[in-house]
Amino acid sequence: MTHTIRTHTIAHLSDLHFGRIDAATLDPLVAAIKEAQPDLVAVSGDLTQRARRHEFAEARAFLDRLPSAHIVVPGNHDVPLHNPWARFVSKWARFRRYIQKDLEQVWTNDAIAAIGINTARALAWKGGRISAAQMARVHRCFMAAAPGALKVLVVHHPLDVPHEWAGGHQAMRARKAFEHWAECGVDLILAGHVHRAFAGGAAERLRIGNHDAVVAQAGTATSTRGRGEPNSFNLIRVSAGEVRVIRLTWRSAVKRFEVSHEDAFARPG
Repeated sequence: MTHTIRTHTIAHLSDLHFGRIDAATLDPLVAAIKEAQPDLVAVSGDLTQRARRHEFAEARAFLDRLPSAHIVVPGNHDVPLHNPWARFVSKWARFRRYIQKDLEQVWTNDAIAAIGINTARALAWKGGRISAAQMARVHRCFMAAAPGALKVLVVHHPLDVPHEWAGGHQAMRARKAFEHWAECGVDLILAGHVHRAFAGGAAERLRIGNHDAVVAQAGTATSTRGRGEPNSFNLIRVSAGEVRVIRLTWRSAVKRFEVSHEDAFARPG
């Protein structure tokens, strides 16, 4: 008897920035995600441009159109900027009202264990940070994951970016966090923030013993702030021995997201 090994799929979106979007991308983006039939949709922060109520409402309506389960983390743009009370006292009230109450979700099935952590901070206008409590929580969750499950971390601020990306985009304490999480075998790190796409192995720069993890940066899926790159999102295809990161890029001439890059990695662990 021939046994078919199922491939699991994660759709990875980031930096939607409702309030400053290219509306032409929305319907084709929803269509492309539905066609992919993902097990999980991961959104790595910055759902809004200025954390205004109408922007969160638009982001919520968009999420409601997407298939499957969602794991969503906030970004620095999801903290109110111009209202000091809202920024420092009730900074997550609108996110919790419109998007979800839990800022750090956990989602699992028989093949994937995913956890989101919130790296955005009110005192850091642009940068992000990982706390000791977050390091410990991720470690506990991954240590309790099912044997053989792919361990996926969803963050807004990157833990690792290519050397040629100037600007210090990584979250504060990123290296210490990766050292801690290497012990529990983090396999895949999904991030955004930079509005640039990338896929690679973390060990190329972090070099934590013999441990490696696949790092997938998503560009902005819908924002007009492309920073030199067209809109894009990632599909992550996970099989028994491989993690494949497929980038789908917006082609305005044909009004479609089409495959532009594929990177294949031996499955960590």
